Amino acid sequence: MEKNAKFEDNIKELEQIINELENGNTDLEESIEKYTKAMKLVNICDKKLKDIEEQVSKIVTENGLEDFKIEE
Repeated sequence: MEKNAKFEDNIKELEQIINELENGNTDLEESIEKYTKAMKLVNICDKKLKDIEEQVSKIVTENGLEDFKIEE
């Protein structure tokens, strides 16, 4: 897990961790470690999305496209 990894790579890693947790074949300590790593990935992805939204908003504003809306 890297902060500089591609968004898509972080999402794939997050999906893998979720699958591993859902299959129930991990002990408690390993599950806690995986959950902690998953939450870090969620935070990294959330920050990347917010940064991208700010960049798009800035581009839109600079180019006079105020009617452009980003749907959530």
